[in-house]
Amino acid sequence: MAGRKWSILVALVILLISMEAVIAQGQGNGNGNGNNGNGNGNNNGNNGNSKGNDKEEGKKEKEKKEKKEKVPKKKKSTKEESSNYQQLPTLPTGQERAFCKANNACNFATLVCPAECQTRKPKKNKKAKGCFIDCSSKCEATCKFRRANCDGYGSLCYDPRFVGGDGVMFYFHGAKGGNFAIVSDDEFQINAHFIGTRPQGRTRDYTWVQALSVMFDTHTLVIAANRVTQWNDNVDSLTVKWDGESVTIPTDGDAEWKITTDEREVVVERTDDTNSVRVTVSGLLEMDIRVRPIGEKENKAHNYQLPSDDAFAHLETQFKFKKPTDSIEGVLGQTYRPSYVSPVKRGVAMPMMGGEDKYQTSSLFSTSCKLCRFQRPSTSQGLIAQY
Repeated sequence: MAGRKWSILVALVILLISMEAVIAQGQGNGNGNGNNGNGNGNNNGNNGNSKGNDKEEGKKEKEKKEKKEKVPKKKKSTKEESSNYQQLPTLPTGQERAFCKANNACNFATLVCPAECQTRKPKKNKKAKGCFIDCSSKCEATCKFRRANCDGYGSLCYDPRFVGGDGVMFYFHGAKGGNFAIVSDDEFQINAHFIGTRPQGRTRDYTWVQALSVMFDTHTLVIAANRVTQWNDNVDSLTVKWDGESVTIPTDGDAEWKITTDEREVVVERTDDTNSVRVTVSGLLEMDIRVRPIGEKENKAHNYQLPSDDAFAHLETQFKFKKPTDSIEGVLGQTYRPSYVSPVKRGVAMPMMGGEDKYQTSSLFSTSCKLCRFQRPSTSQGLIAQY
């Protein structure tokens, strides 16, 4: 009996131990599942937070982008790299020097003018070359004539004969009293006013360029040859106007007139005592201009039959453009397009370029023509000799 009771007691103890083990396992499973559930819950929460963070970051990025777009563009520097330098004291030899400040490989370099052309602005430009200091990546000081080369690229001389940006020579006669867009690009336009005469028996006008109008931003610079009865090399026959007002180009010192606008620096400097200037509009162009007459020999050789009371003073010009676009237009401008193929006939004495109807403007100051690119309200200014 006692043995039976003891067996039952042992069985109960074993049962109790088994039940505790089962309960413990159940709790363990429950905690594990619960932790897993919490883990899943946390993971879901993290996913939710992750999505929320992504949205927040996306919003911040968008705000940054919008903020960046609203920041006004910096104005273009009025100093070209090539001319961004400080002039240093001249050497005992008479050679001028410059300390380059352009932000390129030429920065902090000192350039010295060659012995052959010791100064940047020689007084007698016809006989002496000037020193050209170039602080661009070229980083050099070289000797150059500071006058128009009528056989060089971008030249407009004689009656009128052009040499295009492609090196091809051509004639464009325009019309007596007419105005034509020589160059029209996104940021500027240059118009020319033509003077001329038509002798008896001729079917077309003899023409020359009497005035140029350079239009950019909201400004207009005009360079014109005065009407002259008798030509004199020692008398200045050149007129310059800035936004409709006449300006005087000094004959001493640096012999230059200069103005700085919000966007650019404009310089007109004499390259000889009279009738010869260099015009620079920073970031856009450079022009070497000379006023000259039709001489008696030239008149007879070409049978112009000009009247005795008019020397037909006109401009000889060579253009250099800083950064023309691939869509540049104009009688001369079109020849600077990379895809341009000249339509003029080669190998003839006078290869003719048409297009008067495409480039004719209503006035020297109008930016409107069939193919003109530069657009702004036209102005009315009076500096056109009437013939």
